Amino acid sequence: MKVVVIGGSGLIGSNVVRRLGRDGHEVVAASPSTGVDLMTGEGLVRALEGAQVVVDVANAPSFEDDTVMAFFQTAGRNLLAAEYAAGVEHHLALCVVGTERLQQSGYFRAKAAQETLIKASPVPYTLLRATQFFEFVGGIIASGTQRDEVHLSPALIQPVAADDVSAVLADLAAGMPLNDTIEVAGQDRFPLDDLARKFLAAHKDPRTVIADVHARYFGSELDDRTLVAGSGHRVGPTRFHTWLSLSVAKD
Repeated sequence: MKVVVIGGSGLIGSNVVRRLGRDGHEVVAASPSTGVDLMTGEGLVRALEGAQVVVDVANAPSFEDDTVMAFFQTAGRNLLAAEYAAGVEHHLALCVVGTERLQQSGYFRAKAAQETLIKASPVPYTLLRATQFFEFVGGIIASGTQRDEVHLSPALIQPVAADDVSAVLADLAAGMPLNDTIEVAGQDRFPLDDLARKFLAAHKDPRTVIADVHARYFGSELDDRTLVAGSGHRVGPTRFHTWLSLSVAKD
């Protein structure tokens, strides 16, 4: 089976490419570096020729409100139209748990628009919504840092390893389209501020974490439902403390 991975050189995409290739599939890693431009459509016809499945894990180059909306709408239209013309049988896209609960954020409004385009397309689809990756906890901490303090919400978060998300994507890519949305999340739920303390302590970072119920998460205030998966979600096997220990050992 030929699978095209859009965003195939990134954190998730390169992992999915390796997994599918190891399983014997013909895999094309499509990205601007390989001559595939979603915004202009350049290279799409060539990349999709003979493809049965497209895995879309591409992300916007900027999170500025207008830019990110333009990216997901233009890229989505171009990609879905090219897939339909090429006879692609399954469009699999990586989305975000809680998108509909984070609509104060321009990024998540754009992700919602992307999902709407996919559902309206004649190409059969599967949407995989993932919770926040372990790998991005440092970035969340940076976004809440004010001098030597980190202001973060105490709302619950249910993070997951990027490797576990990649494994689910590869599994879904080898199966039939669901024409539905499923979720994947980690095993544990933590207050976001406590998660940050664990991360900083492991890295011997002296910054102080302040629990602030009004602290914004990429533009949105949180509650205990915003960043956690619903019932029936797939569970990533990697525990945060295991990942954190391995991550620190690599530093």
